[in-house]
Amino acid sequence: MAEIQPFRGLRYNQSIIEDLSGVICPPYDVISPSFHEELHSRNEHNFIRLEDARRNSNDTPTNNKYTRSAATLKQWLERKILVPEQSPAIYLHDHYFHLQGRDHVRRGIIARVRLEEWDKMIIRPHENILSTPKEDRHNLLRALRVNTSPVLMMYQDPERKIASILAKQTKAKSIIDTAIPEGDKHEIWAITDPEAIRQLSELISGQPLYVADGHHRYTSALAYKNEQLAGKLNTSPDAAFNFVMTTLVDFADPGLIILAPHRVVCGLSKSVLSGLEEKLKDSFEVTELPKSPDIWYKLDTILAKPDGIRIGMFVRGNDKFFVLKLKDPGTVGQSMFPDHSEIYRNLDVSILDHLILQKTLELGIGSGDEKRVSFSHDRDEAVKQVAKGEQQVVFLLKPVKPELIKAISDVKDKMPRKSTYFYPKAPAGLVVNPLF
Repeated sequence: MAEIQPFRGLRYNQSIIEDLSGVICPPYDVISPSFHEELHSRNEHNFIRLEDARRNSNDTPTNNKYTRSAATLKQWLERKILVPEQSPAIYLHDHYFHLQGRDHVRRGIIARVRLEEWDKMIIRPHENILSTPKEDRHNLLRALRVNTSPVLMMYQDPERKIASILAKQTKAKSIIDTAIPEGDKHEIWAITDPEAIRQLSELISGQPLYVADGHHRYTSALAYKNEQLAGKLNTSPDAAFNFVMTTLVDFADPGLIILAPHRVVCGLSKSVLSGLEEKLKDSFEVTELPKSPDIWYKLDTILAKPDGIRIGMFVRGNDKFFVLKLKDPGTVGQSMFPDHSEIYRNLDVSILDHLILQKTLELGIGSGDEKRVSFSHDRDEAVKQVAKGEQQVVFLLKPVKPELIKAISDVKDKMPRKSTYFYPKAPAGLVVNPLF
């Protein structure tokens, strides 16, 4: 089954960078253009310069964001801005965050995980990916030869044996304790005790691991490994490129929060938009839900009902929400997804993407229509955009539960891309995994 190993992570030299709050950054895929610039100006050593450097209009094959990141990394290593851990370590990471009026903490294990081909079912994906981000991460990996940000994976610990080992590690002094301007706090311990590492490795090696977030990073690391192995003999199985830096989280961790990436649509003609409700009635029972102070509670309660597939909807020019309940789930699922599992057929996101976006609105997912469909895990903001006329309609989903991710992965199926949004994203810059 899965294999994890300790590694000598590269970390900011805290004798030079005393305040880490200004140098770590989110992973590349959640940084808006405006925040991208803010991170660049926040600190000259902000990790954005490695994770996702600026693009220039005059970029060339020999002078581009990837070569600039590589030059920055070389400089930071020479100047000892980034320094290696003294001993191989598995890192314990407590990520504190605030969401919807509540404080949370997610506990993760940062380690190297051996790269395995998907068909071995040792590492199990749960959703499809887009080609552009995969290419971007692959190019960065080739240029830097480091994992800048971790893949997020889930493991099982039903007897709490792993949790017990980790709890003992927090009695030691942490190596990182910082709070970023956005409010999140990070505390990290370096586990270097050989016995603790052995126990953790054995407990995790007896099970498959499930990719929660970072399918693009994992796929790129796998492609990079295969490039390094091509045509080479006598390569050590423990060569660094055979592994990928990963944050491992227990399925049962109370801080493992999954939000729904709602679909926000624009670019529809007036006739399509005005006739949308009637057109949807061919396949759905459509009911109205007036706006009220407790609208989200009401909508969540309705969407969570087990007797059928339901999707929320808010359309520009209305002061009410709509609830769409699929009339005939069995027939629709069988006819639209004959090659998919029963789990896939009963996902609200499958019905939304295929039946509503593709068939009813004729929006080609993954085609040139991609710009007309965006994804937002912030439903309040998405509804505000529609109400202000910036977008036309938002389709609202209920969050996916971790056990559903495990179930669809176990039957070798995948959810539609952007079916889950793990919150918060694991940051970049706390620990870097060198592959050289």
